[in-house]
Amino acid sequence: MTTYLTHATAEGTTRYRDRLSADRPGHFRQTQGLWLSSIGLGTYLGDATDAIDKAYAQAIGRAVSLGCNVIDTAINYRHQRSERAIGKALKRLLKEGVIQRDEIVVATKGGYLPFDRDPSPDRDRYLRETVFDTHLAVPEEVVNSQCLTPKFLRAMIERSLRNLGCGCIDIYYLHNPEGQLCAIEHAEFRDRLLAAFEALEEAADEGLIRYYGLATWNGFRVEPTAPDYLSLAEINALARKAHGMKHRCRFIQLPLNLGMLEAVTLRNQVVSHEKMTVLEAAARYGLGVISSASLLQAHLLDHFPDPLRAKFNGLATDAQRCLQFARSTPGITTALAGMSRVAHAEDNLATACVPPLTLEEYQALFA
Repeated sequence: MTTYLTHATAEGTTRYRDRLSADRPGHFRQTQGLWLSSIGLGTYLGDATDAIDKAYAQAIGRAVSLGCNVIDTAINYRHQRSERAIGKALKRLLKEGVIQRDEIVVATKGGYLPFDRDPSPDRDRYLRETVFDTHLAVPEEVVNSQCLTPKFLRAMIERSLRNLGCGCIDIYYLHNPEGQLCAIEHAEFRDRLLAAFEALEEAADEGLIRYYGLATWNGFRVEPTAPDYLSLAEINALARKAHGMKHRCRFIQLPLNLGMLEAVTLRNQVVSHEKMTVLEAAARYGLGVISSASLLQAHLLDHFPDPLRAKFNGLATDAQRCLQFARSTPGITTALAGMSRVAHAEDNLATACVPPLTLEEYQALFA
């Protein structure tokens, strides 16, 4: 696949914002000098088939035309097919002049073992041949199909770059690293995280990635006493140890939706001896926050109460209301939603034509 050698820039994302913001009030937010759309496209769900690949590529094209410049994936999503579908879509959009590369924020994740196109029929053999025999890790460094060694992460970054057709990944997340805490002591986990951060800083120095962070499921949503709890203060300290004040650990991702409210209700972080929510802590550390599971894989759409529905004006569907909640949450830069079809992109991005909730309207949701 042909590579394009640029990345998202302040100039490029400003250009995209200016082109598409006129009828999308409050849709673009600035973080790390970039303008990101308040709704981003996720690529987690779907069978590992050519038909779903094609559908994703079409949805990406439509979403970009409707004001979505944040595209999120992971190397293990659909056995690397999601990354490759994004690569094909961006290649076409660039060739047709619909976008320039510096207008789009491409995020992916590494840490889990990625099968290639289809699940391996012999997991142990696949693991041995692709990880152990290639000296990317030793058996004790793999926990629940996850590995954070510098050599493994470097190999995954290089493979993601090939899959995406990119010269540089804008945001590279460690994927649910808290999963390792079920099997190793916290001190060992801290050492592994520091080594991973040092490897990611090196990749950033070489221009392979721009920023990195943690994409989590449980880590930021649980009490400090939980075994898989993550402390932003500790993460910030490790990033500073890896590369000083100019470290590139600048993003986190966690679920936020009407059924998973911990990001705004649970004061589980401590910064300068003060308890606060993870969103408040992220603001203290200057992090961009990307929320996932905005629709909880469509499960919320079957249980949307009429009294709550009445508090969202100007929106036609419950999917739009779910996205409006997530993107209106103070501290959220971008709310992700899976968009594997053109119809999904059109419905979800219609939300951007309605202003986000005011703080008063947002607080009224909890009344």
